[in-house]
Amino acid sequence: MNKDQEEGFADFVRAASPRLLTSAWMLCGDPHVAEELVQESLARVYVHWRRVRADNPTAYARRVLVNLHTDRWRTRRREVLTDSVPNTDPSPGHQVALRLDLDLAQALQALPRRERECVVLRHYLDLSEKDTAATLGVSTGTVKSSTSRGLAALRAALTEGEPNHV
Repeated sequence: MNKDQEEGFADFVRAASPRLLTSAWMLCGDPHVAEELVQESLARVYVHWRRVRADNPTAYARRVLVNLHTDRWRTRRREVLTDSVPNTDPSPGHQVALRLDLDLAQALQALPRRERECVVLRHYLDLSEKDTAATLGVSTGTVKSSTSRGLAALRAALTEGEPNHV
């Protein structure tokens, strides 16, 4: 790879990494695994950078990330999941935001894998139904139904225990 291509890839990494990292975290619920997924995704994008850079490198990286997450999920299906998120010591000003993030992360992890992927891609990454279907390799009907079921389950989980306001 020549120097211009290297610089282009470095610029891409700086621009795309934060969003990819957050997406990975929302998909897997573990910040360490998310970092590994992003790192591996970027390594794979680097290998194909000459071909990918002219098209849509962000979409390619996102597809690689989702595929890696799916592969990881398939190979580690037997691991035991817990109901609790590890405790962290946030600064006092971020307590409420962190609690909301953790509640959302827990609610997302309770969703089936396909529903979680659809909700994250559609509503966090703001992809269209068509782009989400292409990223996941499924039909747009599957995206629509999975997103609908996922959002209904999230709504129920996040409003559980709240008083009804009329």
